[in-house]
Amino acid sequence: MITAKRSDIGRIRLVNEDQAWVSLYNDQLAIAIVADGMGGHQAGDVASQLAVQTFRESLPAEQLDLAGGQVQELIAGAIHQANAVVYDVAAQNEQYHNMGTTVVAAVADGQQAVIAHIGDSRAYKVSEQSITQLTDDHTLVNELAKSGQISAQEAANHPHRNVLIRALGTDAQVEVDVQTLEWAPGELLLLCSDGLSNMVSEQQMQRTLLGGEGNLEDKAQQLVELALQAGGDDNITVVLLYNEAVTGMEQEG
Repeated sequence: MITAKRSDIGRIRLVNEDQAWVSLYNDQLAIAIVADGMGGHQAGDVASQLAVQTFRESLPAEQLDLAGGQVQELIAGAIHQANAVVYDVAAQNEQYHNMGTTVVAAVADGQQAVIAHIGDSRAYKVSEQSITQLTDDHTLVNELAKSGQISAQEAANHPHRNVLIRALGTDAQVEVDVQTLEWAPGELLLLCSDGLSNMVSEQQMQRTLLGGEGNLEDKAQQLVELALQAGGDDNITVVLLYNEAVTGMEQEG
């Protein structure tokens, strides 16, 4: 397994309210999270930091055995713990009132991956054949599109496309979407904030990750650069997990 992480403030924002973390356990188990904070007076920055820190502390790697079938409960539990921490801090500090954050997290070994998310930060699975969005945005516009009230094209350009209907930390209780999927050597998992997915097409993502030169860190930076070139009007965060094949992508040395 090879991992990479990149984050950029973008061209317009004054603060990077995204947070990300990725770790390898015994070189075989990857744990990753991306959080995109929201709230005034840098409260979004606080929310995303608290969420990632609490998630890390609440998900001990030595207990994560995908073959055992308990990882879905453990990853959801860690996110629920993060929700409680962010909600409590917001309730006790007026300047953090109504702060919150998206989260998308993954636990993956060489055979399976567990993906959990709240909000509109996304996970994709990328292979030579396809790129598949694994997560379903918890946004008002996505709900309108799913119910047929607006078209996919209208949803992509809707002025309120970033209005969330579910976020971490804004309520005492929150529902976490969790799924388990198979993935094979040579495939990638991409976790990102909407600063990437709103600016870079799926086809561009796939071409960048599978084509050209460079190691995984280079590929992550190339995705960030594409979002910047497209306008960079939000913070941009990318985490990559590569299921290394025998002739895998070179790791940065």
